[in-house]
Amino acid sequence: MSDTKPKKILVVDDEPDVTDLLVYTLKAKGFDVEAVNNPNASVGLARTFLPDLVILDVMMPELNGIQICRMLRADPTLKSVPVIFLTAKAEEGDRIQGLESGADDYVSKPFSTKELVLRVQSILRRAGEGQSVEQRKLQAGEIVMDIARHEVVLHGRPIELTATEFKLLRLLMERRGRVQTREHLLINVWNYETEIETRTVDTHVRRLREKLEDQADWIETIRGVGYRMAEQRAVNV
Repeated sequence: MSDTKPKKILVVDDEPDVTDLLVYTLKAKGFDVEAVNNPNASVGLARTFLPDLVILDVMMPELNGIQICRMLRADPTLKSVPVIFLTAKAEEGDRIQGLESGADDYVSKPFSTKELVLRVQSILRRAGEGQSVEQRKLQAGEIVMDIARHEVVLHGRPIELTATEFKLLRLLMERRGRVQTREHLLINVWNYETEIETRTVDTHVRRLREKLEDQADWIETIRGVGYRMAEQRAVNV
């Protein structure tokens, strides 16, 4: 019997009109939704609700979304939960800061509820992809990916990746030696078929390389095109 339990979504925004709209929209799509307008109560609610995804406003009083996202990433039970930022700030620097804090996606206000629902569904779909795949491992140097366990081990110790980072690394490792354009990565990792900032890819690759530490050079930059997982690691002389 298949699991039909609805996915749980936590909405954090200091504007009640926004949370009311999102609760109504997401519940109509079959999600189990909780909302909070007080940012100081958001992490505590997340710990009890245990959401499958968090929609998080950035510009809030006392505690902003970037701070909350970092707190979620530091919590052992919440560190892998996907986060979508909602914000009126649309400057590129703000988007990059949001992604670097651990967010999986970024939607600027005013937003289309239809587009937001599609992004929620896309992120939840790829977050669950590792739960029902065949037993298989991929390896490049000291990087070992266990697809079935949705785990990446570096030098024999597990490292924490977001759902997006895991899928990005998996795609690069599965297509090792082949150049992946930024546009191709956006379609296959983010499931976007419309034009979107390719800087999103660069930000996630940079964050992924930081987590891969001394093995980061397995991911090669093909200038002006995209990225590739090297077939052999470059030897420095």
